[in-house]
Amino acid sequence: MPFRSRLFDSVFMGGFECSTHRRSDGRRLDLIAGTGHDTLALRDYRQAAEHGIRSIRDGVRWHLVEAVPGRYDWSSLLPLLHAAETAGSQVIWDLCHYGWPDHIDIWSPGFVEGFAAYAAAFARLHREETGRPPLLCPVNEIAFFAWAGGDVAIMNPGATGRADALKRQLVRAALAGTAAVRAAVPGSLVFAIDPIIHLAPRPHADPEIARAYTAAQYHGWDMLTGRREPELGGSPEAVDAIGVNFYWNNQWLFPDAAKPADAGPDWRPSRDALSVYDPRWRPLREMLAEVHQRYRCPVFLAETSIEGAARPDWFRHVCEEVRAAIEAGVPVEGICLYPVLSHAGWDDDRYCPNGLFELEEMDGKRRVDGPLAAELARQQAPMAPPLA
Repeated sequence: MPFRSRLFDSVFMGGFECSTHRRSDGRRLDLIAGTGHDTLALRDYRQAAEHGIRSIRDGVRWHLVEAVPGRYDWSSLLPLLHAAETAGSQVIWDLCHYGWPDHIDIWSPGFVEGFAAYAAAFARLHREETGRPPLLCPVNEIAFFAWAGGDVAIMNPGATGRADALKRQLVRAALAGTAAVRAAVPGSLVFAIDPIIHLAPRPHADPEIARAYTAAQYHGWDMLTGRREPELGGSPEAVDAIGVNFYWNNQWLFPDAAKPADAGPDWRPSRDALSVYDPRWRPLREMLAEVHQRYRCPVFLAETSIEGAARPDWFRHVCEEVRAAIEAGVPVEGICLYPVLSHAGWDDDRYCPNGLFELEEMDGKRRVDGPLAAELARQQAPMAPPLA
C-alpha cells in the first residue's frame, strides 16, 4: 500500500530558498528575488508538480510586507499566493526566514508583539484569499538562527555570546505568533523546523562536551514545547509537527577548527564533516526516531540536499533511511528537497548546484538536473520499495 501523508498533498516536497537576513557586512539578502522565483512562481510550482511535488515550502518576506511600522503591504506575497492556488500547490509558509523589518529591534518586546500582529494578519489574508487556514512555520530554524546571529555573528543581529538570549527571544516570538494565528484563523497548522545534528569528538577531546553540544540541538524545540524554561509559555500543543533539516554535513568532528588570530571579517567556522561510511556517523533513521520519541508528534524531513553530481546518491540514501524509520514506527510525513531550485550562495554569490532545477532556462522552463529527477521518479514509482 503506497504511503500517504496525513499532513501534505505529496510525500515528496520542494522548498524554495527564501532567506531574507542581513549578512555580517549589512547587505540584505532576498533569495526569492535572487532566483527569480518572485516573478516565475506559477511556472515554478507547475514545474514542481510535473515531478510529483505538490507540497511546497516557501516564504513571506516580512521586511517587505511591513516596511512601514504597522502597515502591511502584501504585494510581494500575493503573486506567490495566487500562483500556488492556480497551480494547485499546497504551501507551508515561513513567516520569518532569518529576516525582519529594519525598524524593529529584535531584542525588544516590540519584536515579539510586532511578529504576533504580522502573523495574525497573514493568517487572515491567507483565509481571505484561499478560503483555508494556512500551514506555516513561524520562525525558521530557531537553533541555527540563534547560533548564526547570536554566537558567531555571520548574520543579523550580528552578536556574539548571546545565542541563548536570542534563542529565547525567537521562541517568544514563535509562541506569540502561533497563538495569534490560531486565534485569528482556527485550524491553522504550525510546524517547528530546525536542523538535526550529531557531533563526534576528535581524538583526545572530551566526549562529554561533544555530547552536550549535540544535545543542545533540542533546546529550541524543548522551549517551544515547554520541556525547557516553561516560563516562556511553551507547551506540546504549540507544535503540530516537527520538521527536521538534514544535510550531508550535519555530522562533524568536534571541536571545530580554531579561529586564526589573523582571521579577517570573512572568516567562517571550519568543520570537518563525517562521511556516511565513517563508523562515527549516526544513521538518520535513529535520529528521526529520537525526535519522535522526544516530542511524540509527526515529523517530516523539511530540508535535505547536496551539491553537484552527488545529488541522486544522497537523495537515495535519505529515502532509504526514511523508509527504515517508517518501518520502525516513526510517523514521517514527507521528504522535502530543499532547495528544489539552485541558487547563489549567501556570502559570495557562488552558484550552488543543489536543486532539482537550475536557474538557467531551457524551452521556457528551468533546466532539470536529469540524474536527480530520475532518482526522484524511481523513489515515486510503484515498483520502488514503499515508504510504509
